[in-house]
Amino acid sequence: MSPLPLGDLPVARPAPVRSPAAVRLSRLTRLTLTLLPLLSIGAWAAVDGRAVRVGAARLAAADPWWLLAGVFFTCLGWVAAACVRQGALPERLPPGLLLASQFAAGAANHILPASIGAHAVTLRFLQGRGIPLPRATASLALYSLVKPLAKTAVLVVFLVALPDTLRLGDLAPDTWTLVMAAGAATLGLTGAALLLTVVRPLRRPALGFVRTALTEARILHTRPSRVLALWGGSAAAPVLQGSVIASVGFSLGLPLSWAQVVLALLLASTAVGAVPAPGGIGPVDAALVLTMAAFGAPMGLATATVIGYRVLTVWIPLLPGALVLSALVHREVL
Repeated sequence: MSPLPLGDLPVARPAPVRSPAAVRLSRLTRLTLTLLPLLSIGAWAAVDGRAVRVGAARLAAADPWWLLAGVFFTCLGWVAAACVRQGALPERLPPGLLLASQFAAGAANHILPASIGAHAVTLRFLQGRGIPLPRATASLALYSLVKPLAKTAVLVVFLVALPDTLRLGDLAPDTWTLVMAAGAATLGLTGAALLLTVVRPLRRPALGFVRTALTEARILHTRPSRVLALWGGSAAAPVLQGSVIASVGFSLGLPLSWAQVVLALLLASTAVGAVPAPGGIGPVDAALVLTMAAFGAPMGLATATVIGYRVLTVWIPLLPGALVLSALVHREVL
């Protein structure tokens, strides 16, 4: 047997050595990311502490069984979010970690506006599962597109199924509001088209992203299980959210039906849901109070219902969600 030439022997490459400064910086960064959710909660509590105190006092005098039903529907909302995330990807994600990531994403979503926090957590989770960045981003885009489409379909179903029960005359937007909404949508689409036309470096990645997203959507819609998870979860999410509000309202004696409360949420979130507020808090709350008042609920009781709903779905899960988020970062899942 002839010996191999030395040039053909595999050469072991030494592992890259990280400098002590880089190691310290990495540890400091991970510690900061771990503690950031808790620090954000403290800052938010200092700013909005009165709302949580008022809401907690209201809930303390409410019917506990209806509040328990509200907790149940809140938990189902996280399950629905996890189903939608899974439905937007062909690969099977670990169910436990996926649900934990969505619970943690809920905490991040109430800190940053326009769902940026939730999308950032999910993007990190998908990359940690080995999903390439373009496909993970396409999954988030599909998620963001399907949710409003499914919510609009649910809204149409409610309007068609209950035309006489729900009084919509006071809620119909005037002509000027419709013109402004149409103008804003047209300007947004025109601006995006001009940007891609004028700025050439953006054209190639944008077209590549569109091709990736369309390919992913085509593959997903050939699999019935993914279609059911994606569209079924997206349609169930606003109904579950409205059921939480209805449960809190019933615990306080709100004189509206379940269908009226769910429709009030659908109308309010559709009207002002595009306003970039953290978790929709603020604009959606005000629109929801006005919509329930237009359906015949006393203004004070509608306000108490919304405050109690926010305490139940935001403030109570916020600390556990931040702890889960910190744990996922610490364990390098995110």
